[in-house]
Amino acid sequence: MMRRRPPKDLSRGKVSPRSRPSSCRYVVFNKPFGILSQFTDADGHSGLSGFGLPPNVYAAGRLDRDSEGLLLLTDDGPLVNRLLSPASAHERTYWVQVEGVPDDTALARLREGVTVQGRRTRPCRAAKLNDPPSLWPRNPPIRYRAEIPDSWLELVLTEGRNRQVRRMTAAVGHPTLRLVRAAMAGLALGVPPIGDLAPGQWREIARHDIGVT
Repeated sequence: MMRRRPPKDLSRGKVSPRSRPSSCRYVVFNKPFGILSQFTDADGHSGLSGFGLPPNVYAAGRLDRDSEGLLLLTDDGPLVNRLLSPASAHERTYWVQVEGVPDDTALARLREGVTVQGRRTRPCRAAKLNDPPSLWPRNPPIRYRAEIPDSWLELVLTEGRNRQVRRMTAAVGHPTLRLVRAAMAGLALGVPPIGDLAPGQWREIARHDIGVT
């Protein structure tokens, strides 16, 4: 579980650098809600340019604007190709707050794969979390409705289609309220070398910290 820690430098978002190979740079970033996973602003929405990130890096697998959490940025093209290739099937872990409480049937459907935009998703791991993950408050907060319960799931996927998690939970009758990517490529929020990054903060890491060969 993550523990909240006061931001160290919200003016630029940087926490502390780590050693890296001289040829490439690797950056982990806690993407806030409402921010695009690109450096240019678009359609009235802000991108990554305001966070003081190193030049010439780009996202190795995007998060949509309404999703939060771990984003890996690098100028290592071969690594990005491996991460994005369907053949690599590297795992991505998401914490998902959904409407309602999924029963065993809904969880089994998620694990087996559901049809999303005419294509069946790969089998994945899906489990209910007994307690909500310890996360930063979202801004704006999730709308609370006393008459509709909500719950948290952990989904571990090996593919990254556009808005896939949201479409998967909707397909089993539990729309996504909040979506946080907690881990990918052997990296996890709240765990070294990332540590506790507040939304909008980033840290440089070494190539050997990334669990993809």
